[in-house]
Parts: sequence; C-alpha cells; structure tokens
Amino acid sequence: MKIVVQRVKNAQVEVEEKIVGKIENGFLVLLGISHNDTKEQADYLVKKLCKLRVFTDENGKMNLGLKDIKGELLIVSQFTLYADCSQGNRPSFIEAAKPEQANELYEYFCSECQKNDIHVEKGIFGADMKVSLLNDGPVTIILEK
Repeated sequence: MKIVVQRVKNAQVEVEEKIVGKIENGFLVLLGISHNDTKEQADYLVKKLCKLRVFTDENGKMNLGLKDIKGELLIVSQFTLYADCSQGNRPSFIEAAKPEQANELYEYFCSECQKNDIHVEKGIFGADMKVSLLNDGPVTIILEK
C-alpha cells in the first residue's frame, strides 16, 4: 500500500463536472493498493497519516498534526501508484489490486481515518476524476507499508 500525502490549502475532486469531494486546509491523499495489501497495512498507514506532524507551529517548525489544525482529508484511490515502467514506455499495472479488493480496502482506509475524528472527503472509486489542489509549501510525502 502506498500513499502520496500533499499538504494543501484546499483540494477538490470533480466527476462529470460535479464536485464530489472538497476540503480546506489538510491533506490530499492519493491511495494506491496492491494485490498483496491487507487491513493491517491500512491500519498502520492510517495511524501514521493521522498523526503526521507537518503543519507549521507558532515557531515556524513543522510540528503540528491534522487534529491540531482541525485539518481535513481528501482521499482519492489511485491505482497508477503501482505503475511499473521498467520495461518499455507503456506502464504495467500488474501489481495493482483488482477493483473489488482495492475498493474494499479503499473504503476501509477512509472509514478508519474517520474513526480518528478527522473529517474525510472522498473521490469516487474507479471514476474518471479531475483533482484540483493548492499545495501548501509544497509539502509532499510518500508513505508505504
């Protein structure tokens, strides 16, 4: 399981020209799920994500977490994080989970984040999504388990 975490001032996801998820001040999370991933790995990454301290405190240090700033999460499923470009120019996605497994873990991941008293918005699994964001910093962190 891989996640790309971007600290944002705001972010939103559109599907068919309708906004389906929108946040202010928090993390845009791109979530990639492989066929080997488990709920235990999701639990680890949820804990790490929800406690990640990369927001600036009163001394200008990255020392605050989502809860400290009343931040939000926008979580978007992105199987392309498992692209293998080692052969040729067309990526292979053989490591990405099949849609049924990926959707189950995606929904699980989102619900576990909500259990941490963090407001969660989502994209629509499997949809053609347009993601907009104002990256803050920029701060972009990759976590995997």
